[in-house]
Amino acid sequence: MAEKATINDIARLTGLSKGTVDRVLHNRGEVSKKSYDKVMDVIRELGYEPNLYASLLARGEQRTIVLLFPAHEKGSYWELASAGEVKAQSALKPLSIVTRQINYNQYSADSFREACSIVLEMHPDGVVIAPMFQYETQVFAKELTSRSIPYALVDTKLDMPGYLAFYGIPAYKSGYLCAYMLSEGESLKEALIVRIMRDKDRQSDPTVMRRAGFMDYMLEHNPGCTIRSLFIDPSDPAATDDALDAFFQEFPHVRHIVMFNSRIHLIVPYLERHPRVRRVVGFDNLSANLAALRRGTVSALIAQHPEEQVFQAIQTLADKIVFQRQPDLTDNYMHMDVLLRYNTEDY
Repeated sequence: MAEKATINDIARLTGLSKGTVDRVLHNRGEVSKKSYDKVMDVIRELGYEPNLYASLLARGEQRTIVLLFPAHEKGSYWELASAGEVKAQSALKPLSIVTRQINYNQYSADSFREACSIVLEMHPDGVVIAPMFQYETQVFAKELTSRSIPYALVDTKLDMPGYLAFYGIPAYKSGYLCAYMLSEGESLKEALIVRIMRDKDRQSDPTVMRRAGFMDYMLEHNPGCTIRSLFIDPSDPAATDDALDAFFQEFPHVRHIVMFNSRIHLIVPYLERHPRVRRVVGFDNLSANLAALRRGTVSALIAQHPEEQVFQAIQTLADKIVFQRQPDLTDNYMHMDVLLRYNTEDY
C-alpha cells in the first residue's frame, strides 16, 4: 500500500481534510500539533521513507544546508569529514536539498567571524557547524536561532543551548581512554603532550575535554607522573624538529607521547630518525597516521568516523527542514575504534 498511498489515503486514515494533510506534507504551518502527529503517524504506518514520498513533500524550491568547516588539505581530518557531505548529497537529492561548504581558517577567530557572515548572507535552511571558537560560535548560534535556522554541531560539543543535534565521540572519555592506551595500565614517571599552536589569543582549544579526561585518568592511576607539554607549529616541520630536539635535550627520559588531535603524523619523521620513544598514541585514521601505525612508530590510534558524524548531522537537519522531525537524541555520541598495527589492514 505504501507505494500507492496518496494524500486522499492519508486524509481518510487520519480523518483530516486533504488541505490539512497537504499543509503538513508541505510544511506550510497552520496545523495543530495533534493533526501533525496524526499525519506523521499514518505516514510511518504506511512504511514511507523520505526517498519514496519526497514527491508529496516537495514544494518546488531548492533548500540549502551549509557546512561551516575549517579549510583543509588533501589527507586531512576535515577532508575525511567532508566525505560525509558527498554521501549526504546523494541521499538528499530527491528532497531538493543541496549542501554548500564555507571554510574558515581554524587559527583565526576573524576568519571564523567572516565565514559566519557569509553563511548568514546565503539565507540557508540549516547549518552544520564544526566549532573551533567557543565565543564566536555562541554569537553565531544566537543569530541562527533568531532567524529560526536550525543548526547541528559536529566533532566538538560546546556547552550551550539551542543546537538541534550534536554528533561526535565523547571527548572526555576519549581522553581517558587515550591515557589508558598510553600507559597500558602501568605506572609512568613522565609523559609528553604535543599540542598545536593555534590562534594568538588562545580562543581556539578543541581538545580541552580530551586533555581533561587524560589528566583525570593519570591523576587516578599515575598520580606521580609528570605531564609535560610542547607546542609545535603545524606549518613548519623544521621548527617542529628543533622544538623536539630542545625538549629531549632537557627531558631525555620521556618515553611516552600523546597528541589529542589528528596530526600525530607531524612528529613521526622526527621519531623515526630518533627512535627513543616507547609508546605514541594519537587520534584519527588519516592515511599518514595509519601508515605510521603499521610501521610501529605510532602505538595506537583512536578513530571516530568523522564522515558518519557529518552525514548524520546533515540527515538530521534535512528531517527537520522537510518533515519537521525532531531527532530522538540531542547529543549523539558515536563509537570509538581503537586501532593497533594488527587490525588496520582493511580499515
